[in-house]
Amino acid sequence: MKSSHVPLRTCLGCGRKIPKKELIRFVLILGNQIALDGKQKMEGRGAYLCRQKSCIELAVKRKKLHRSFRRNIPPEIYNQLIKLVKSDE
Repeated sequence: MKSSHVPLRTCLGCGRKIPKKELIRFVLILGNQIALDGKQKMEGRGAYLCRQKSCIELAVKRKKLHRSFRRNIPPEIYNQLIKLVKSDE
């Protein structure tokens, strides 16, 4: 019997609950490193963002990853997010 359960996660940008597979996952690894988890399989605390430009811009502006992981996020991570938005345009 196959389960029809679809895991939902909350987008840091817009706050909507969306199926996990539709979101971008960031993970906190080794206590202080942040990585983009493309396959959503890495161990560690995760944070999710929609693939919408507005959500990513809001997360960058309000430093949502900083709040989610409770630590300073290097500017490079936010720069990666901005590049991700520009590549989708």
